[in-house]
Amino acid sequence: MGSLLIWVYSFIMVDISIFIKNGRESKVEEVYEFLKNCGTYYLATVEGDQPRVRPFGTVDIFEGKLYIQTGKVKDVSKQLQKNPKAEICAYADGKWLRVTGKLIRDDRVEAKKHMLDNYPELQSMYSPEDDNTEVLYFKDATATFYSFTDEPRVIKF
Repeated sequence: MGSLLIWVYSFIMVDISIFIKNGRESKVEEVYEFLKNCGTYYLATVEGDQPRVRPFGTVDIFEGKLYIQTGKVKDVSKQLQKNPKAEICAYADGKWLRVTGKLIRDDRVEAKKHMLDNYPELQSMYSPEDDNTEVLYFKDATATFYSFTDEPRVIKF
């Protein structure tokens, strides 16, 4: 009887973890699709007490996480290493999206390769094996979708 209960418990936990994972992935996928549709989004960081905002275009999903890409030699990389809190803002078709959270560096070649495979035009400037290519994923993120006609909708991932 005890082994049957353990088996049932394990089965239920696997089902719950799949449900949670799929729910998380669908949330991340929705944010990813909006950013891809926009083409350009704006990434805000801070340098000391000065906000810094610049246009970005790279976005990827790798292992269920939302990633962006830059170069380690750029000021944005240095700012994020000092303070990983960041915000993205994007606009398309009368709706806009704000994503806040921490951007965490992932130095794995696999993560860099996945990003660059999706952006072949960057492969002349970046390589998964170089010391400059940087990919970062959002941790503890909150995405809020806005429009002039609907209430804000919040997604956490």
